[in-house]
Amino acid sequence: MTERGEPPMDVAGPGKMTPESAAPPVAAVPDEPTSAGEGTAEGAGEGAGDGVARRVSTWNIANVLTIARLAIVPVFTVFLFIEGEGWRLAALGVFLLASLTDQLDGWLARKYALVTDFGKIADPIADKALIGAALLSLSYLGEIPWWVTLVIIAREAGVTLLRFLVIRHGVIPASYGGKVKTVLQIVAIALYIVPGVPDVIRWVAMGLALVVTVGTGADYVVRAVRLRQVARSAQS
Repeated sequence: MTERGEPPMDVAGPGKMTPESAAPPVAAVPDEPTSAGEGTAEGAGEGAGDGVARRVSTWNIANVLTIARLAIVPVFTVFLFIEGEGWRLAALGVFLLASLTDQLDGWLARKYALVTDFGKIADPIADKALIGAALLSLSYLGEIPWWVTLVIIAREAGVTLLRFLVIRHGVIPASYGGKVKTVLQIVAIALYIVPGVPDVIRWVAMGLALVVTVGTGADYVVRAVRLRQVARSAQS
């Protein structure tokens, strides 16, 4: 069987060589390394084992949901600033709906092999836009202390910048801890959006989200350093 990257070889019979078989062998070029558990954009899913690479379009359902989540952020913000309990509940519904698409697009990408580099970058950006808009709005309304908002936004912006700084070496996919952090932030923010929730419950939820947020931020720094070291070792 011909390996990917090698020229085709025709067999003309015993003692005979075709121009193709006489050509010097060409070394196969290895694929770029990918992070464990994330899969690849090509050759993933059903049919990947038949030796034919399948190209995944950027405009798939998972990425469309990610873009929709990003587009719904302004709607959520407007609802949050309109006075009235009904509008608060509407803002909560939009916020939870947008948060649900985060879980759905990730599941679809893994289930149907729709993982793309665009999705790996756009998904966390959409998450940060939703969380950031909620925190800034609630702090402006005087419901969440500004220092809490600044700590979380600084962490999220730092991780995003870190991703782009090392993107020439590879993509840092969202970790399991990052997903847990996102869920905790969503729960804490939802408790602040809902009217009448006791302050102690809100603070416990937000405190836990803060601890995991800072901890996973440090983990991303470590992973970025390791990715850079591996890339340099491969080049040398």
